[in-house]
Amino acid sequence: MRCPFCAHEDSQVKDSRPTEDNTSIRRRRQCGSCGARFTTFERVQLREITVVKTDGSRQPFDRSKIEQSVALACRKRSVDREKIDRLVSGVQRQVETLGESEVSSLQIGEMVMDGLRQLDSVAYIRFASVYRDFSEARDFEEFASTVRGIGPLAADL
Repeated sequence: MRCPFCAHEDSQVKDSRPTEDNTSIRRRRQCGSCGARFTTFERVQLREITVVKTDGSRQPFDRSKIEQSVALACRKRSVDREKIDRLVSGVQRQVETLGESEVSSLQIGEMVMDGLRQLDSVAYIRFASVYRDFSEARDFEEFASTVRGIGPLAADL
């Protein structure tokens, strides 16, 4: 593993342990050149998955894009980072177990929305506003009226 500080090619694993949800291994490493310590995560990847975007373009599946989107939707909400990680891991597992080498971005978006609906209703609406491309305040109102009372923190609406 390359050192993120000095770019030396060799590092030594000092400690390994599974994450709390057992979906990855957390490794604490030390650079053989500069001595800096850093953490890496190792996850199982069942197959190479390509995401088909709405414009027809194709990109490799990237877990970090889902993490960023969910974290942005949950920003300034009282949602634990662990819960966000579990949601993202769950979506990744669903995508990998579909058995397809290509998955549409629409399918992934729906999986994320299902997870957010159960996690936090405000984050769910935030994500949906971008994912479903709300263009007017009326779009928010209509969508929010369908959400009222269905999930945790619905009283915040």
